[in-house]
Amino acid sequence: MRYVIAVAETNSFTRAAERCLVVQSALSHQIARLERELGAKLFDRTSRRVRLTPAGAAFLPAARQCLDAADRAAAEVAAAVGEVRGRLTVGLIPTVAAVDLPRVLRDFRQRYPSVRISLRVGASEDLVEQVKQGAIEVAFLGLPTTARPDGVPARELARDRLVAVVAPDHPLAAESAVSLRRLSTEVFVDLPARTAGRIQSDQAFTAAGLTRDVAFEVTTAYLMSRLVEQGLAVAMLPAAYAPQLTGVTTIEVTDAPARVEYVIWSRFDRTPAANAFLALLDIAPGSVG
Repeated sequence: MRYVIAVAETNSFTRAAERCLVVQSALSHQIARLERELGAKLFDRTSRRVRLTPAGAAFLPAARQCLDAADRAAAEVAAAVGEVRGRLTVGLIPTVAAVDLPRVLRDFRQRYPSVRISLRVGASEDLVEQVKQGAIEVAFLGLPTTARPDGVPARELARDRLVAVVAPDHPLAAESAVSLRRLSTEVFVDLPARTAGRIQSDQAFTAAGLTRDVAFEVTTAYLMSRLVEQGLAVAMLPAAYAPQLTGVTTIEVTDAPARVEYVIWSRFDRTPAANAFLALLDIAPGSVG
């Protein structure tokens, strides 16, 4: 099953063999043997490409579930004898600032070197759904003050106000503070519409009876700052995150919207690695804050 998943993900028997650290002939032999047992071909092979057959596409989700269960069983056994291992998947928004995540991961890695860690960057609302589905075990979010994570345990980490971000040669760069009304005359770059990171700004302008021109929509704060640096637009980003930016100038917004950062986690079936990570954050998994 590991070999099938590797071929499906790489679209290549050669690359799959390299990933699995076996010779290609052994990998091909085992997949052929599995196909005989199942009575169906899992892959269509040509000299140019490899792709899943309908039978292979049907087999893949169940194979992943089986391997996840096997990995989970091995991790539980290891935890029973005092060793934390397995995998840990952590989700985060691009502008997480309430927690120094690289430092936390460094400390976690030093304590639990056998755990393999995956980081997934995404929008807050998507991360909540992935935690609900069990695809992510712990996630760090940023939400408007009017919202709260729904259906998952959560702890509030920090509250923060947004600041304006402009190019160093922008006319506003010399100002110590600016209002939403003045900003509303500028062209903006922001996160995609209807995402939590965008809603907090949209709500603030709407509440002030203002409209603005969001000419650029991007998915990362890094791209936002680079477009700002080139003078294409202005942006609004969390004040605690802004010091990480280079090549731009930040300005206080007198009537700025606020956001709340949360950490959320899976309510059920947490792995030993997830429980250890939450403990490092001084969170008891059964708590809700």
